[in-house]
Amino acid sequence: MRVSLDRIEHPYHMVAKNETGNTVSIDASPSIGGKGSGARPMELLLMGLASCSGIDVLNILYKQRQEVNSFHVDVDGKREEGKEANVFVQIHVHFKLSGNIEPGKLEHAIKLSLEKYCSVAKTLEKTATITHSYTIE
Repeated sequence: MRVSLDRIEHPYHMVAKNETGNTVSIDASPSIGGKGSGARPMELLLMGLASCSGIDVLNILYKQRQEVNSFHVDVDGKREEGKEANVFVQIHVHFKLSGNIEPGKLEHAIKLSLEKYCSVAKTLEKTATITHSYTIE
C-alpha cells in the first residue's frame, strides 16, 4: 500500500493520492493558518474508522441476508489535552440504518468489525476506548 502527498496551495492545502489515482484534499486547522480547504489529518483517522467499520458491517449484514436500505455512520472522537501530540482517548461510533434488519445480527456485525476485523479500530484502540451504538429506522 502506497500513497503520495503534494502541497497544492500555500500554506497547507495538500492532496493525497493512492496507487489507483483516488484523491483526498487535506488542510491544516484555521488556528495555524489552514483555510478549511480539506479534511484535517485527525479527522481523516475518524473517517477511516467510519469507512473501515462501515464496509465490514455492511459485508457481514449482506452475508446474513439482511436488507439494508440506508446506512449512515457518525463518529465522535475526544482527544487528550495538554500534550504535544493529542491522541484520541475516547471514540464513539454510531450506526444508523434502515431496512429489514434484525437487531441482534446488527449488534454482532458491529462487534465483529470493531473488535476483530477493522484494522483502523485495532490501530486506534491502542490509545482510545472505542464504544458504539446503533439505530434501526
